[in-house]
Amino acid sequence: MKILHVITLSEIGGAQSVVLNLVKESVKEGHTVMIASSPNGEMWTLLSPEVIQKPIKFLQRKINFVRDVQALIELNRIDKDFQPDVIHLHSSKTGLLGRLAFSPSKIVYTVHGFDSIRLKFRKLLFLEKLLKKSASYIVAVSQYDYNNLIKSGIKDNVRCIYNGLSDYHLESFNPLGNHESIFLSKFSGADNFRVLCIARLAPQKRFDLFCQVAEQLKDHNIDFYWVGNKEPVLNLPKNVQCLGEIPDAHKLLRYVDLLVLPTDYEGMPICILEALCYSKPVIASDVGGIVEILNGKNGKAVPNVADNFSRQILLYKENVDMYRNASKEARRSYDLRFTVNTMYQAYLKLYNTILEQAVDF
Repeated sequence: MKILHVITLSEIGGAQSVVLNLVKESVKEGHTVMIASSPNGEMWTLLSPEVIQKPIKFLQRKINFVRDVQALIELNRIDKDFQPDVIHLHSSKTGLLGRLAFSPSKIVYTVHGFDSIRLKFRKLLFLEKLLKKSASYIVAVSQYDYNNLIKSGIKDNVRCIYNGLSDYHLESFNPLGNHESIFLSKFSGADNFRVLCIARLAPQKRFDLFCQVAEQLKDHNIDFYWVGNKEPVLNLPKNVQCLGEIPDAHKLLRYVDLLVLPTDYEGMPICILEALCYSKPVIASDVGGIVEILNGKNGKAVPNVADNFSRQILLYKENVDMYRNASKEARRSYDLRFTVNTMYQAYLKLYNTILEQAVDF
């Protein structure tokens, strides 16, 4: 089978991690895979040599009529040259362009967080509805997103497939080198409780709330680390450190006690699944599909109020048995629901259905 993945940005994020995992499994099974995306992102360096790479210099997140038309022309050229059996679109921008460029009968379109359209970029919702039948399948990554797609009138071809990721404990552990040394050197106390957040600095990701929580807990021997800022951040609480962008940041989870994710909207955050894989409990905002991941035993989804985060962090810090049980449940929930194989097999069923329908036609 020839599979084309198209994603808007090649900078590493949750959607890109899903693509990398799907591609890895597809190549392992002998399928021919191509990725098309914007140039210069870290994703390109993480692909195996078997994957065909097609950077598109005109592809970008912002709407720009001239560049978007040029991207459409390039996508058409890729379609003619590669002649894929299945085209898997990721992210809203590519979801729009791809459904204009390719045959709907070949398309699987994954919506990596419908609230980004439904709430933040609401003007795009009209286009989503207009193109709702221009794909064989539209995939929500959470039941929350699935329900909201249905409520929005996008319902005939919608499926729900949870994100999944590789089991890092089965892979050889390569240290982060200099990043790891810097991180370890920043530990302020051997007995301090360590809280990590892996997220870009964007309004959606509530860095302000993260700092409020740290300020409330500054006298409790708790250190807070944020990974994902592109620029230095000034005027931080004394127990907060911003470490910048770190490749394979999930490896830092080995050295912390807890992951937190304050956010205004999400689909199915990869960083939470990574924490579960490393047996780390999670405290995150009660938005999007997060409550479908955190069941109260492996972590807690809480309202976006600093007191809620602070209270739950202290519970884990001060109750050893509760923390140990949450750690065990974290790993158990990953094994049951969020492995890469579970995700890949669900998508493979869609791919095979598209292939079978093409043969019948």
